[in-house]
Amino acid sequence: MPLPRDLVRSLPKVVLHDHLDGGLRPATVIDLCRELGIDPPGADAQQVTAQQVTEQQVADWFHDAADSGSLPEYLSTFERTVALMQSAAHLRRIAREFVEDMAADGVVYAETRWAPHQHTDGGLSLEEAVRAVQDGLDEGVAAVEARGGRIMVGQLLCYLRHLEPGDDLVEIALARRADGPRPGAPARSAGVVGLDLAGPEAGFPASRFGAQFARARAEGLRVTLHAGEGDGPASIADALETGAERLGHGVRLVEDLDADGGDALGPLAERVHREQICLEVCPSSNLQTGIAPTIAEHPVGRLHRAGFALALSSDNRLMSRTGTTRETALVAEALDWGVDELEQVALTALDSGFAPAAQREALREEVVRPAYAAARRGV
Repeated sequence: MPLPRDLVRSLPKVVLHDHLDGGLRPATVIDLCRELGIDPPGADAQQVTAQQVTEQQVADWFHDAADSGSLPEYLSTFERTVALMQSAAHLRRIAREFVEDMAADGVVYAETRWAPHQHTDGGLSLEEAVRAVQDGLDEGVAAVEARGGRIMVGQLLCYLRHLEPGDDLVEIALARRADGPRPGAPARSAGVVGLDLAGPEAGFPASRFGAQFARARAEGLRVTLHAGEGDGPASIADALETGAERLGHGVRLVEDLDADGGDALGPLAERVHREQICLEVCPSSNLQTGIAPTIAEHPVGRLHRAGFALALSSDNRLMSRTGTTRETALVAEALDWGVDELEQVALTALDSGFAPAAQREALREEVVRPAYAAARRGV
């Protein structure tokens, strides 16, 4: 019997893979488009004026445009959201709403990733853009705590595979990683917690950024890299050699498992399994980019049965018309997971998070484990 959706929503969840520019509220898209004099997405498609377009039509436009079966086509929808994120005020609002929406969905730990290089067209410097997001995250955390909630968030700064490598994001991450909470201070986010590499995967190897990520690791910065979504196991191997501690998506690792469904692991899969390198799995967006036709056929089931470290996340809530509760419930329903499996995934994700270990351990012992223990007693 599937777990009730309300139960799944109430359980503490952990998000490691959610893009800031992929999670705007449809209402915010409309507001910012009107402020900037831009026609909201969905107006033309629905043959309505910019003033008539509804939140549902905006949501439909993003979902339908992203539902292409192709990663490059999926990524093209971000041109519309990034255009709305070129000022400090807009970045601050979207970051604050990210935190509020995560808390409303039962998330107690979240990392939001975004690419500052895409947000300078309005005149912001990289540092100003990162500071604006930090301010919004801090405001969101304070608002959640003022309502009696609890959440920890941090930001991951993304390099983009198709751009030229440079040291700028490493420098900013090093400067701002201490922006986390301080004893006795007002509620704040965890600051910049690490670096990522995003964008079109095929043809743009992670190793192009080898010097940047080597320096990051040497300086104690944490690293997660997108790999194994738009390209196969060779991309995953390249990401690991470039310093990845986690893999964004990583689900095409299944191609290095026994093709007949047996237990044999290829050398790459054996390494990921042995080192328990966390795969940041985002099922619904993977369906949109052609990884699998259904959740039941998605690699998450086989990878979980084989004992790989997995975290579930929503990736791009606007483009996939989803959230963490929905992603978790869809997988639980398709794979017949119960409370024990959901706790395992949440704890694996929390253990793999990049915020300071002591703060994550406090969440584990004070929030996550007690909630799942109570849920088991009630199921």
